[in-house]
Amino acid sequence: MVTIAVDMMGGDNAPDVVIDGVKQAVNEFKDIHIILFGDEHRYNFKHERVTFRHCTERITMEDEPVRAIKKKKDSSMVRMADAVRSGEADACISAGNTGALMSAGLFIVGRIKGISRPALVVTLPSVSGKGFVFLDVGANADTKPEHLLQYAQLGNIYAQKIRNIKQPDVALLNIGTEPKKGNALTREAYNLMNQQNDFKFYGNIEAKELMEDEADVIVTDGYTGNMILKNLEGSSKSVGKIIKQSLLKSVKNKLAALVLKKDISNIGKQLDYTEYGGSVLLGLNGIVVKAHGSSNAKAIFSAIRQAKVASEQEIVKTMKETVGA
Repeated sequence: MVTIAVDMMGGDNAPDVVIDGVKQAVNEFKDIHIILFGDEHRYNFKHERVTFRHCTERITMEDEPVRAIKKKKDSSMVRMADAVRSGEADACISAGNTGALMSAGLFIVGRIKGISRPALVVTLPSVSGKGFVFLDVGANADTKPEHLLQYAQLGNIYAQKIRNIKQPDVALLNIGTEPKKGNALTREAYNLMNQQNDFKFYGNIEAKELMEDEADVIVTDGYTGNMILKNLEGSSKSVGKIIKQSLLKSVKNKLAALVLKKDISNIGKQLDYTEYGGSVLLGLNGIVVKAHGSSNAKAIFSAIRQAKVASEQEIVKTMKETVGA
């Protein structure tokens, strides 16, 4: 039985969508137990494998992250992280304040010894539908070459354990494919990755090739990764709007849309971030999953599924053994 702590009050649409996502999860998976943290006045669901804990405080999107974690000890996010630290829960998920969740991960759950900086990892869609592992997407804006090397090691383990890829191709995001391309950060990171034997280094990869199935894991700094992530999310939504507008322009197009309805639906599913769950904060002493702030019930369910798989695959144990000191 895997026990997952869930922040019921985190996210733009909390707590209703969080509760709905938990309902889906406990109905789908018979081997999970959920500990739900939140306001008892907003809790309207009971299940034999769901334990509810009332919290008197809530961390909002406007709260200053570190201050909120230190001051709001009875918030749903802090108590959720405490459950992982104490060993009561195997993993935790929240769709709340990203900065506060990262602070909770660092100060409450704690880092694996030997990990310089944890990284946020996400699985993004690719042309084939297989997807690719991408990190860091926002944990650290300022990065050193040795941090990128460590991200690559963490991403390699994640791809093996979670994506079931035996020997992932790990690439470095850069402005060109040649070894000498890029700035001082990427050139030195390339040299470090090229000299190691822990993972299969693909080399540099350009942003235009991200979704072309060229590599299984792609590494970059948190500043660049966060911009790439938001750009891909925005682009997919814009493309969807363009297709919809085009199909509604004429009767002929509407008829074509009816014929292609199933194919269009499959394309939308392939590009839907809710299929992949949330971002995992790698390098911590426990599993911390950040669901999208605007998550719907399906996204919460996917994040719970991701936390369940990560727990079952013991990725924290593997990272301690292979990357940690």
